[in-house]
Amino acid sequence: MNSETESLTPVAVLLSRAQAGDARAMNDLLAEITPYVTRMCVPIARDNRSDAVQEALLAIYRGLGTLREPAAFYGWVRSVTTREAVRTVKRLRTEIACSPVEPGQQTGSVDAVHINDVLDRLSEAHRQILALRFYGLNEDEIATTLSLPVGTVRSRLFRARRRFQEAWQPRAA
Repeated sequence: MNSETESLTPVAVLLSRAQAGDARAMNDLLAEITPYVTRMCVPIARDNRSDAVQEALLAIYRGLGTLREPAAFYGWVRSVTTREAVRTVKRLRTEIACSPVEPGQQTGSVDAVHINDVLDRLSEAHRQILALRFYGLNEDEIATTLSLPVGTVRSRLFRARRRFQEAWQPRAA
């Protein structure tokens, strides 16, 4: 190995080889990023996460040749994954009603309340918008990803935060 490849991370080496057409490197690269892609798909796609992960990995496979800046690989993967997770949910959409959060609802200690349990009580639209915000997308990027006007994103984000807060810390009766 030369000194240039010795200084690269394993992912950078796999990326370089995969872009050069090495099928084994492509397979290893996709296997390496699958946990990262899965973590991103879970809050966005929830019940459709397996389909979302598969679609995201396929889009990454197909689009890897278009990546011009290897240092931006994880940012590019994040962008592709969020876009594909949202597309998958839209394609497989099943309306899930938001379970009501009653202000006087008793809960155990805060330790017993899990974020996923709270997210499960939110509507699909609210879960998606909170997940995209969590992954660092700004309002304009969220609007583009979800094909919504920025004003809709702002109001939905405000409502999603409020519903999350209500579910996380119910008010005393």
